[in-house]
Amino acid sequence: MKVVIIKYNAGNIRSVLFALERLNVKAVVSDEHDLIKSADKVIFPGVGEASTAMTYLKEKGLDKTITSLRQPVLGICLGMQLLCNYSEENDTTCLGVFNQQVKKFSPKESGVVRTDKEKVPQIGWNNIYSLQSPLFKDISENSYMYFVHGYYAEQGADTISTTDYITPYSSALQKDNFYAVQFHTEKSGDQGQLILQNFIKL
Repeated sequence: MKVVIIKYNAGNIRSVLFALERLNVKAVVSDEHDLIKSADKVIFPGVGEASTAMTYLKEKGLDKTITSLRQPVLGICLGMQLLCNYSEENDTTCLGVFNQQVKKFSPKESGVVRTDKEKVPQIGWNNIYSLQSPLFKDISENSYMYFVHGYYAEQGADTISTTDYITPYSSALQKDNFYAVQFHTEKSGDQGQLILQNFIKL
């Protein structure tokens, strides 16, 4: 099986590679269009800022390559947000795979004063629930995953898991062959490893 991790200027690639190695899966890191298109599975990770990442993807033509893929694709963290329609982070038009808006966390949404547990960005462990995808095979409701993000995808038709932080939001999305998670599977212990394994087995 050929697994390709998309190389671009916002990828948290090394930790994803290590996580796949723990599953005895060898992955290739590449920004070559033909190699990405020929992969059995594609992983689109990301840490960083939306508009800078989108500018880079467009300059390399990777925006068109990603949206044209027909094999299973997994977006992680910023990768998930870039697969949405739009991000409030620097007013960024994204790839438009998911019909979701990405918004900045604001304590005003909860109607209460921000507590220590509601600092922005969210950094740390939080649970996921309402799991609705083969991606979550053998994952228990309310399992804890590791998050680092100041922006979130709203809930909608593509939501396959929910997390509460200031407001309920989409912690995972799926549409056709595109899957995406806001949390870091590669840093989420055994449960995160299992989600990666489920993706590889799709």
